[in-house]
Amino acid sequence: MSGSEVRRARDAMQGLLSEWTLDDDGAVVDAYARAVWSAIAEPGDVDASRAIGRYGAWSALCRVRDADPDDVAERRAFARWRGRMPGAEGGLDRARRAGVRLTLPGDVAWPGRVDDLGETAPYCLWVRGAPHLLAWPGALVAIVGARAATAYGEHVATEVAAELSSQGVGIVSGAAYGIDGMAHRASLAAGGFTIAVLAGGVDQDYPSGHRDLLARIEAVGLIVSDVPCGASPTKHRFLARNRLIAALSDATVVVEAGWRSGSLNTANHAATMGRPVGAVPGPITSASSVGCHRLLREYAAQCITGASDVLELIGRDGGSAAAVEQEDAVTRRIRRALDTARWRTLEELAAEGACDLRRADACLALIELGGDAERGPRGWRALR
Repeated sequence: MSGSEVRRARDAMQGLLSEWTLDDDGAVVDAYARAVWSAIAEPGDVDASRAIGRYGAWSALCRVRDADPDDVAERRAFARWRGRMPGAEGGLDRARRAGVRLTLPGDVAWPGRVDDLGETAPYCLWVRGAPHLLAWPGALVAIVGARAATAYGEHVATEVAAELSSQGVGIVSGAAYGIDGMAHRASLAAGGFTIAVLAGGVDQDYPSGHRDLLARIEAVGLIVSDVPCGASPTKHRFLARNRLIAALSDATVVVEAGWRSGSLNTANHAATMGRPVGAVPGPITSASSVGCHRLLREYAAQCITGASDVLELIGRDGGSAAAVEQEDAVTRRIRRALDTARWRTLEELAAEGACDLRRADACLALIELGGDAERGPRGWRALR
């Protein structure tokens, strides 16, 4: 890559990446290329994933721009991607204006769970909120279901999400009306952590009726998508979004679903990755529960009657120390190094944790989220 290309990539990525990434020429160019790929290729495009895997994100992008392949299928793919290249950088400006950040494979905050998607894994993730929260150390459970939910379904979603949140389990859903929205609201009300995964760009509040809900999620949790800012939700993107909900979660629970509900698509992705799936039974006369009964009957989903069943699904007994036990060794070392009596600098804590500054900052943010530390002008100190 030439010096001018590096400078162009760095200018384009200003405000979207951490300072550490911007200081690394190779990382900046890779980030720029992945951001462009998210604009020119649809989520889950296997051809794009294979090209990136074979050549690297930047070299693959250069091939699309310059090469004229002999293979017919590759030539068609190149034509498809080239048609979108002129407007590919538009999402970068929109992201900057909206305060959106870009997270990449290999980042400390990158959620390793999504790598289980293999060739349909995202090239990058666009995030509203604090990107380091993607490295949530505790369990994450997807709670999904019908948009046209019944009072019964909304009640169950609220009870289960609130109880799981009180046990330190994060809630993942799609911010849609019905079950999704109730799960997010219950998590927020319980003081929990929740992730909303959107089918369009994260700069757009979709559905618009959930604008206030999404603002509350952004304040304490995350809004995530693998399509760039400005991208509109489409039928394909909703289905692709479901794979991300499943991949980000340790288990998926379907509360209500029709026979052909998109929630069944989410459950199928979870099962394909070997993640446990649960379904809430409902009245046999309810059209809103036939999808759940189908999961229980045909797909060996676990019967969910309350939060305790979900905790069992993810191998938790509900103990209050469970989230701390799941912390990695670096986070535990940093936690032990914090002191209630004096402030410690980030550099000191990174040395104690035997990690770089970026990793230490991410670990401290997670400890702060749990209410055990605070950041001040002189560094960090423990609260208890």
